[in-house]
Amino acid sequence: MEPPVKILHVFHSFNMGGLENGVVNLVNRLDTARFQHEICCLSILGIAAGRLERPTPIFEMHKRDGNDWRMVLNLIKLMRARHPDIVHTRNWGGVDGIIAAKAAGISRIIHGEHGWNLDDPRGRNPRRRRIRRLLSPWVKRVVAVSADIQNWLIQDVGIREDKVSLIPNGVDTDKFRPGDPVELKRALGFSTSDRVIGCVGRFDPVKNHPLLIKAFSRLKHDLPIHLVLLGDGPEKHHLEDLRDSLLCRDRIHFVGQRENVAELLRIMDIFVLPSRSEGICNALLEAMASGIPIIATAVGGNIELVQDGHTGLLVSSEDEDSMVHALNLYLEDASGLSARVGQNARRKAEQDYSLRHMIQSYESLYLSVA
Repeated sequence: MEPPVKILHVFHSFNMGGLENGVVNLVNRLDTARFQHEICCLSILGIAAGRLERPTPIFEMHKRDGNDWRMVLNLIKLMRARHPDIVHTRNWGGVDGIIAAKAAGISRIIHGEHGWNLDDPRGRNPRRRRIRRLLSPWVKRVVAVSADIQNWLIQDVGIREDKVSLIPNGVDTDKFRPGDPVELKRALGFSTSDRVIGCVGRFDPVKNHPLLIKAFSRLKHDLPIHLVLLGDGPEKHHLEDLRDSLLCRDRIHFVGQRENVAELLRIMDIFVLPSRSEGICNALLEAMASGIPIIATAVGGNIELVQDGHTGLLVSSEDEDSMVHALNLYLEDASGLSARVGQNARRKAEQDYSLRHMIQSYESLYLSVA
């Protein structure tokens, strides 16, 4: 029997997010007889490591801000010591891993693009595009998680089309599913008549939580409505200050980073994703699989997931008025829109974005490269 393919995953940090969630799913789900995983965080470890279900070596490189060639040299040493069959780097924060792998004599390199940062929300930075294009001959395959990113890699960055694979994120539709919210609503202090609007995501500028909070403040608060925000991040104190400045502040709840996201999604009557930029958002997929009526901004991969009026509602990015209008469409729902789009979203998640399909796609990719 052949030894398992050894994969070194290289990315910036192991905090909670869509990219990190995808790595966790691969480590936990790929056949251990065929694949062995190691993880390298170019900066420091994060809380997502706690979700790994299998013993997995993890290395921290403590990268300094800017170009840190000392870190790259240490990364080369690590790769020579660990002898991975494949190095899988991800996003702009992981491109140093491509250089290190090439210098370490590793030819089987995969690079994934999962979305952009706020400092370059549409991947327009000419220097970063040029570097990605210059490094592409060293990479066997480039993975895009959305058709939007796939087109950007081919048309804007200039990667050869035959090198680019589209592998959307997948969601566990057994774990994330519709359910009875009554008991959990009561446990959290809500009544069964309360309408809960929710959002799950890192408190980061690119997620644009202020758009949702401000739109929520403009709703009619004679209705029993609440806003529940799951997550943590650098914008938390700014968002709390914004909440505290509003008359409806007692109806806006920050509940922190939670492990029982699947259960908490079931208490939500509406799920909102107000991002400025997205790849394929895991939280959005989880909400779809949970059968929740969705509002999302019409950016990036959101447009692939949410068909306006069919699997949810799309609003313009940064448009507070359209967000208020969409929220009121669901809250004043007299035509059965909420139930209809929730059912359609669940069906789309099951058919097109199952976790099983994602795992099979990466398994085929790794075996073809190895």
